[in-house]
Amino acid sequence: MKRILIIEDDISIAELEKDYLEVSGYKVEIEISGQRGLDRALNEAFHLIILDLMLPEIDGFKICKSLRMDINIPILMVSAKGEGIDKIRGLGLGADDYITKPFSPSELVARVKAHLGRYERLTSKSVSDNKNIEINGLVIDHYSKRAYINNKEVNLTSKEFDILELLGENPNRIFSKEEIFERIWGLDSIGDISTVTVHIRKIRGKIEKDPSNPQYIETLWGLGYRIKTNKN
Repeated sequence: MKRILIIEDDISIAELEKDYLEVSGYKVEIEISGQRGLDRALNEAFHLIILDLMLPEIDGFKICKSLRMDINIPILMVSAKGEGIDKIRGLGLGADDYITKPFSPSELVARVKAHLGRYERLTSKSVSDNKNIEINGLVIDHYSKRAYINNKEVNLTSKEFDILELLGENPNRIFSKEEIFERIWGLDSIGDISTVTVHIRKIRGKIEKDPSNPQYIETLWGLGYRIKTNKN
């Protein structure tokens, strides 16, 4: 049974989320303390985390940043703050999704199922499917879900790795933001494709010597992105 941790200081909202998720077959734990939630997320085996933004002791942004240094399970950030800058910041820190309150419990369940399903598909492939992609000093290891630049590991979130792998598996092919979003998130009807731009920027910051003059991920204005196989 998949275990989900809800880090939410509004107990009425947390209990409602828990009820709907447990009806759908998940085992759900609740923490109303940000620090306690962070400690449990780092030290216990959960499959997905639902993280409120405004929490006592430590906010959701700091929790998300700390979690992404150690774990790659899906993180769904929820908040009453619907400003674009908060969404961009949350996604930029490694959240897999950002849901603005109020939202329907059924929508939350749908997103949880989608993220868990995708994560399971990505992590359940056999060793025989392992194929490294090598492009001008960039190595993308499918099986270990790790990437390296000149033999130095790059610390990518799960979604950042998925995007990089998609582009790397199809060198010189142009992917639109819409296509990347549909391939990686699979939530084109309820998501926000602006997250693709955020994730591309974060990936470049980690793999490029000069993100403003990228060697690997090229932007083709009005068309999308591609990985170049030729050096500048």
